[in-house]
This record gives sequence, structure tokens and C-alpha cells, in this order.
Amino acid sequence: MIYLDNAATSFPKAPGVAEAMQRFIAEDAANPGRAGHRMAVAAEQKLDDVRLRLTRLFGGDDPNRLIFSMNCTDALNMAIKGVVPTTMPSGNQPHVITTVLEHNSVSRPLQAMSDQGRIELTRIVCDSEGFCDPDEFRKSITADTVLIVITHASNVLGTIQDAAAIGQIAREHDILFCLDAAQTAGVAPIDVESMQVDLLAFPGHKSLLGPTGTGGLYVNKRCPDPAESCAVTPDAAATNRMASYIKLQPWREGGTGGDSSSPHQPTIYPYYLEGGTPNTVGVAGLAAGLDYLDAHPMADILQHEQRHVQMIIDGLTSSEVGDRFTVYGTRDASRRVGTVSFNIEGYEPSDVGAILDDSFEIAVRPGLHCAPYCHKQIGTFPAGAVRVSPGPFNTDDEIEAFLQAIGEIAG
Repeated sequence: MIYLDNAATSFPKAPGVAEAMQRFIAEDAANPGRAGHRMAVAAEQKLDDVRLRLTRLFGGDDPNRLIFSMNCTDALNMAIKGVVPTTMPSGNQPHVITTVLEHNSVSRPLQAMSDQGRIELTRIVCDSEGFCDPDEFRKSITADTVLIVITHASNVLGTIQDAAAIGQIAREHDILFCLDAAQTAGVAPIDVESMQVDLLAFPGHKSLLGPTGTGGLYVNKRCPDPAESCAVTPDAAATNRMASYIKLQPWREGGTGGDSSSPHQPTIYPYYLEGGTPNTVGVAGLAAGLDYLDAHPMADILQHEQRHVQMIIDGLTSSEVGDRFTVYGTRDASRRVGTVSFNIEGYEPSDVGAILDDSFEIAVRPGLHCAPYCHKQIGTFPAGAVRVSPGPFNTDDEIEAFLQAIGEIAG
């Protein structure tokens, strides 16, 4: 099988991931923090080590603010539902700004809150190349805007958004900024300080090369104490509207291994947001994925994937039957992560995916990719498109084999 569905989950995993998980479950898989014996201590130490490594990877400065989650969806729900207040001083609904590019992990929680009358919701559209204009966020801000949440890179188009510019706008207006790094964590540079990201959600199973069931949320210091409201320090341009009424609420509550006598969730990170037994076995595998990234510079991996994306775009648009292909988003691979979506005239995306799988043993993903607003924007709803997403372990020969196969289908 030629695997070209890395935007869904990376495959193969980094060398050592499976072995690390097997070794951990055989030797150290006690419940972390729930006892003082050596196995429980070793499990807790594994969590702490990976917290620290991920915090450094994302430019944070406090590993206790790195909250492990089940996946990126869990982290996004934790962030979105945790910070949006139930009431505003104005008496109006809180206002949230997002984009049409979002995965359902962002769109569905926000739409549900909007349908329930809990928020006013604005979706910023993208241009024909798949980019959102930061100035449109500025124009959409109201006196009741409390949160901007965007994807760092579209899982349909691969386009990398100008998160730093949007973060600056959010900070100028004293609005929380949540970044969905599902497609960029581990492959594109992320610095929560320079990008002014308040809440960073990420999966462990994509470009971090770890197993499924892993992910996290980094909570930056604009929400310094779970027991207090977010103490936003305004600069000259800020209004400090949030300081008295935004508080990050726990998404789930339960056992933390410490402070068992309290009737409430302990108000200390990370335990405030980490109720329940964490996936220590998955985190052990994630540690091995980080080992691989330590040995292979992120910039090299991104360049490798972008080169393959450019090969795919050029191959589709310059072939003898190139007029039958529609490629969505920018044709400049340097502005993308490793994702290309396209359609073939006369074919349903699902048929193309099935033919590639059955006849050529090539794995891609057809359909809506859990991003229906994006497909409506680019005109591919409801059938969607064919998404091909190379990863760090794909070769030039595999990309050429894909292009040959897709040429045969189109021809």
C-alpha cells in the first residue's frame, strides 16, 4: 500500500513508537500519580518528561500548562467550551470569530453553542487560494468578542494561515486566541509567545508521529490561575474587557491522583483540566515520535512534504489530461503543509478513492474531510474532493506512482 492519507493520521509511525509502547506497557504501565510505588512514579515521570518536551517544542515556558487530552478534538472542546462565558457585562451574547476552513472539531462545538443561543458566531471566508485575510478578523470584532479560533493549516487545502498576524490582532483587542494545530504540530514552526497564542490544541498522532488517542492543549499565561478570572494585562491598545469575567472551566472533572479530599477539581495545572487516568501508554509512544523529530529537523520534513506537494500539483496540472483536473487552493507548495485536494471531471471523489485503493493500492481520502464549510466555499459540497497528503516517509517513486495511477484514471 502506498499511504497518502497523512492528514488523517501519519503512517507509518516513527521508528521506535511501537516498541516504546510495548516496553512501557510491559514494565511501567501503572496509574500515574495514584500511588507512591516505583511503577506509578515511573509513569508520572514519563508524562512529565513529554510535557516538558512538548512545551519547549511550542515555545511555552511552563510544562504544567501542557494538558494531555484524548486527541485534538478533545483539546479544542476543552478550550472553546472552557473559556466562553455564559453572560457578558453588556447583557449580550459572547461573540466568537472563526473561519470557513475549520474542521468539525471547531465548527460543531461553535455551531451547537450558536444554536443554543449561547454565542454570536462569525465565520471569515477565504480567498480563491485558500487564505483568510487577517484584516477581516479586525473588521469583525465587536464589543462582545471574547474568542478567535482558527485552524493553523486547512486540512482540505493545506494552506498555512497567518496565525501570528491574527494573534496580534486578538492581543490588541484583548481577545483570547485559540489555534488548532492539527495539521501543523510537528511539521510547521509554532511559538505560542511570538504568535500570541493563548490556547494551542494539537494531536499526537499526525505530524508528531505518535499513536492515536494522544493530543494536548497548551494554556498560555493569559489565564494564569484556574481559581481566578483570566488576568489579561492590557497594552496601550487593549481594552481589558475580559479581565473580570473570562475563566477557563474544566472540560471534565474526576480523579487526579492528588487532593482526593476536595469536593471540587483541584485548581492547579495540569490537574485542573486532566481529570481521569491519562493515556500513559500512548504518551510513551508519543515520546518516541518526538525522538524522531529531535533527530530530523522540522524544516527538513516540511520541505520534503512541500516538494512532494509541488510534484503532485505540477503533475496534475501539466499532464496530457490536465484540463480534466481541478486543484483547489494555492499552487505554491511553499504556502502549504502536505495536503492537496482535487477533482477529476466526470468522476465522483468516492469513485476515485475506491479505484486508487482497489486497483493501485494507493490510500487517499475522498469526501468532505470533516470540513463542510470549506467545501461549500470552494464549490465542492456535497460530494467533496479527493485529498492526497504525503508524509515524511513517502518517496519520490511513490508520488510518481500516484501520478501515473491518477493519469490512467483520468485518461
